[in-house]
Amino acid sequence: MPRINNENFYSSAIEKHGTTAKGVNWHSQESQKIRFAIILDMLPDDLCPFTIADAGCGFGDLYTYMLKKKKAPPNKYIGIDSLIDMYSIASDKTGCEIIIADICKDTLPSADYYICSGAMNVLESFETHLFIRNCFLTCTKGFIFNVLHGNKKSETYNYMTTEEIEQIAKDLGVSHIELKDDYLEDDITVIFYKADKEIL
Repeated sequence: MPRINNENFYSSAIEKHGTTAKGVNWHSQESQKIRFAIILDMLPDDLCPFTIADAGCGFGDLYTYMLKKKKAPPNKYIGIDSLIDMYSIASDKTGCEIIIADICKDTLPSADYYICSGAMNVLESFETHLFIRNCFLTCTKGFIFNVLHGNKKSETYNYMTTEEIEQIAKDLGVSHIELKDDYLEDDITVIFYKADKEIL
């Protein structure tokens, strides 16, 4: 089960901060953008041929960031979230297909790349494993995600060590993994490739 009530966690943030980075419980818009920049660095330079699925899409901020930073958007963007508020706001904000689903257990739409920025930070360890597994098995090229990094214990937030991430990759038979942890304190961004990077 989640560490906290997701609906209350996010609805109270939206009520307090509106449709801002803090409205999805990011520390700041700047930290959100830093994480998005790292994700984009791990994606191909040309996104035009690809379908991108944003797992835990929130307001669809990753998509609007892509539009600003890339010369062309992905061929298709699919946002996925479990909360009605996020579905409604992301639908209006992006004009893209937004799906309501429990990423840990529901059947997900196929996409070349799955991305998750921040949505696993309040899950229990077991649910985090299910989330990663479902996204990785559904993507055709790779799964990029960021999580809180380290062995800290928190009643609210979920921290993962590098060793835990590498063990999940091994259990899933990931062919190639890249990690980056030098951009923000206590944060790490990871990509699990479906095949050798050179042939993607």
